[in-house]
Amino acid sequence: MFSEFPSVDAGDGWLIFGLPASEAAVHPHNENDRHELYLMCDDVNAFVEKMREKGVTCTDAADQRWGILTAVTLPGGGELGVYQPRHERP
Repeated sequence: MFSEFPSVDAGDGWLIFGLPASEAAVHPHNENDRHELYLMCDDVNAFVEKMREKGVTCTDAADQRWGILTAVTLPGGGELGVYQPRHERP
């Protein structure tokens, strides 16, 4: 999935990737220790198609108020959200 980004192996398969510029958002929540990470892209449908071509499982794109969302299934079984934002960006 991340083969397009430069990377180094820090040992024992721990990869460190050089990523493009990013944004961070902090949202209030009533629960403590709740953390979520999402990546953004310009075209979520093209992203899903590209990932599926590489054998990476993604959920179908879901229309949300704030953007179009998919989730990538990670090797350990967890998911990573990826979305095409509709909100203002800095």
